Amino acid sequence: MAQQPVFDQDGEQRVDEFVDDTTDAAERESAHRERGTSRPITVVGNPVLHKECRDVTEFGDGLTQLIDDMFASQRTAEGVGLAANQIGVDLKVFVYDCPDDNGVRHVGAVCNPVLDELPSARRVLDDSNEGCLSVPGAYAELARPDYAVVRGQDAQGNPISVEGTGYFARCLQHETDHLYGYLYIDRLSKRERKGALKQMAEQEPRYPVVAND
Repeated sequence: MAQQPVFDQDGEQRVDEFVDDTTDAAERESAHRERGTSRPITVVGNPVLHKECRDVTEFGDGLTQLIDDMFASQRTAEGVGLAANQIGVDLKVFVYDCPDDNGVRHVGAVCNPVLDELPSARRVLDDSNEGCLSVPGAYAELARPDYAVVRGQDAQGNPISVEGTGYFARCLQHETDHLYGYLYIDRLSKRERKGALKQMAEQEPRYPVVAND
């Protein structure tokens, strides 16, 4: 754990302990993936993606296996983050294997995530392109803060905090959104959302997906 400065809602600096998600990142991701079984990805329109997920309340073997399966599924789809509802599971948990803007690899899992409200001084927006495994083949510019802090629990139920900047901050916000029933296209204008769905319709997914009935 490393001590890092963050800010509360009043803009006052405080010190938090953030999880070390960079040490042995490759080895930890590989171990999860090898224990897991890849599952198909649910896509926009599937009801599980459009409602808030249930809180994780049981921290045992079932959750451990789910997290392993999520890492396996994420690798199959060549993603950098995956929420449980993206493989059809109604639980608030996401995994990530994502580089930050300095190329540092972050690997971890968060249960029951909540994003910190940032003071205005920390809300520097980045309008980079964003995509989603549940909207395969589509990308659109979306402004998000280039810094994020997510608080939740690890696979054993212990409280954790995760800090991200740049691309990794976007990942943390994107995956947390999923667990509250929001896809990134829900934050676009109607015209932009229509364009993203058109992009999706014109391409074949490069990984297995669940057909919407």
